[in-house]
Amino acid sequence: MHTARQAARQRRRRHRLMLGTAVILTAAGVLFCLVTAMLPGPEARAGAGAGARAGAGVAAPAATRMGATPPAPTSPAPPAAGSPAAATPSATATATTAAAPPPAAKKTPPAASTPAPSAGRIRPDTSYKGVATAYAAADGNGACLFGPSDDLMIAAMNTTDYESSRACGAYVRVRAANGASITVRITNECPLPCAPGQLDLSEQAFAKLAELKVGRIPITWSLVSPRTSDTLSLRYKTGSSAYWCGIQVIDHRNPVARLEVRTSQGWRKLPRTDYNYFLSADGGGCGGAIRITDIYGEQLTVDGTALLPNVAQPTRVQFAAH
Repeated sequence: MHTARQAARQRRRRHRLMLGTAVILTAAGVLFCLVTAMLPGPEARAGAGAGARAGAGVAAPAATRMGATPPAPTSPAPPAAGSPAAATPSATATATTAAAPPPAAKKTPPAASTPAPSAGRIRPDTSYKGVATAYAAADGNGACLFGPSDDLMIAAMNTTDYESSRACGAYVRVRAANGASITVRITNECPLPCAPGQLDLSEQAFAKLAELKVGRIPITWSLVSPRTSDTLSLRYKTGSSAYWCGIQVIDHRNPVARLEVRTSQGWRKLPRTDYNYFLSADGGGCGGAIRITDIYGEQLTVDGTALLPNVAQPTRVQFAAH
């Protein structure tokens, strides 16, 4: 019995020893896992190395730097409202035009780094030589299709300098050899045999320079930018719609170099006809905002022009004098 009790005690000691060993091993394993988890991995070490290199003088890309300013959008900003000054209706405006508020407009001066667009052959600060003849101007209408006018100090430009209506609306100062001078507005075209430099003046204008019976006199002439209290107007051609339209500028102080309409793709330049309308053959931009640029580079943006055929719609703006 003594031997049996000794064997039992030995078995109990071995069991406690094995249990203690297992507990120690388990605790050691848990401790190892905790220590391993707290150490940085290879990705963290690589990131720390890259950060140290950037701090040593390598700049991060602009798109990812804190405080970087994103590029400004390139889409055109909507035009702001123009001056509240009242507009003077064109002579051809109807009662409907007078009742409607003038379209909103804004001015954009030419950028100093951008060369001013040219209206064609007729340029500022240039003197031209030619001859003056006379014609019966009747009601003052002509190839430029401005319509009848009470002001008959007008002229027809030779075809070469008329240049597909680019001369329409230009004011020119005409000087005769005898010292007399007169300012006229180009409203018509003088076809061949009118030579380059030639102006066919209304009889009323020619009479300011010489007697009508003379018939033909040598002249010099140059572009001017006269004082005027009028604001310019816009007119859609008869037959204009959302699918096709022609747009005309009226009573502008300086020659018009370009006309654009705003479409869903941005500003679109319209071609000019020899009868002084800018055409949108597919209707793009018809009835929307219109941007007009003169030969000095000044831009006028007009919004709110109704798509009303054959109605002169006055605006609140005019090109600056030069």
